[in-house]
Amino acid sequence: MALKVAVLDDYQGAAEEYFRALGEEFQVTYFKDTLLPYNHPGTPQSVRDELAHRLEQFQIICTTRERTPFPAELVERLPNLKLLLTNGSRNLALDLDAFKKKGITVASVMDIPPVGYTPIVDATTEHILTLIMALSKNIAGDDASVKSGGWQTGFSTGLSGKTLGLVGLGRLGAATAKMLHAAIGMRVIAWSPNLTQDKANEQARAAGFAVTQADGRPTFESVSREDVFSKADVVSVHLVLSDRSRGLITADDLRRMKPESFFVNTSRGPLVVEDDLIDILKQGRIRGAALDVFDIEPVPADSPWRTTAWGKDGRSQVLLTPHTGYVEHATIKSWYKRQVEEILRWKNGEELAMRLA
Repeated sequence: MALKVAVLDDYQGAAEEYFRALGEEFQVTYFKDTLLPYNHPGTPQSVRDELAHRLEQFQIICTTRERTPFPAELVERLPNLKLLLTNGSRNLALDLDAFKKKGITVASVMDIPPVGYTPIVDATTEHILTLIMALSKNIAGDDASVKSGGWQTGFSTGLSGKTLGLVGLGRLGAATAKMLHAAIGMRVIAWSPNLTQDKANEQARAAGFAVTQADGRPTFESVSREDVFSKADVVSVHLVLSDRSRGLITADDLRRMKPESFFVNTSRGPLVVEDDLIDILKQGRIRGAALDVFDIEPVPADSPWRTTAWGKDGRSQVLLTPHTGYVEHATIKSWYKRQVEEILRWKNGEELAMRLA
């Protein structure tokens, strides 16, 4: 009997090109839609049951990042599952203890290095820069105006020499700081619960900058939570989602922002109290926001985000992308290629390259 394989959240329909190589020993089903997260408090029990029913027949499930979370309760409802494959260096949406308890193998794959060139930054960092520049220059609004018969709709905002405020100065935060400081001379300030000036200096040094500038100020300056929101012209979020960081950014933080400032989140939606952010933007209290991540993904059809009213009648500008910061053609296809390779290794009893459980 053929092993049943589920390929989840294949939005672009790119998986079949690779999974057809599995042959007749495997029966592959592709899902291009994503049901509401099993563990989200707003998900009805009927949808939880639908997700469990959808997946209960499969021996192998292939996921893409955190698009479909697997909490313990869902894992318990999958009696046939033997192997789950994800991708990337980590997936915090998987309850690995629950998989271990049931003896289910969990492994991940990394993308295949490109041939003929060496990227200096990753896709997510490029996406962050694109969102910041597109928002400040009103690219989406002007594009829509021209296409619909209009012309200029407002003003752009220059960022050269202004202040970039980072909530989190880890790998992605530091890469964003490096690009915007080097390219357009933005001053960099940062805050996170554990950030110190010594750590900020280490990141500046690793980015190839002197620790201090000619005026004596730190190149990457560790500041208070209040200052990162009140002094920055662009606030960009770069934190890992955890129980401690969930809902960390609230209306109190957002109200401190300058009226002409921008808020950018490419990390995880639940880091921000979404209703607070929506209220701030509806009131037009800041110039605009660019988001690649949301509290629930995909964004529900009745979500307040799904409107063309942003930027009108006193509302802030809003630029939205559907969590595509990492969705490069070569990356996604290489993940599928490697998942197929790992399935064959597992079937043949061979060691998996990046086992998680």
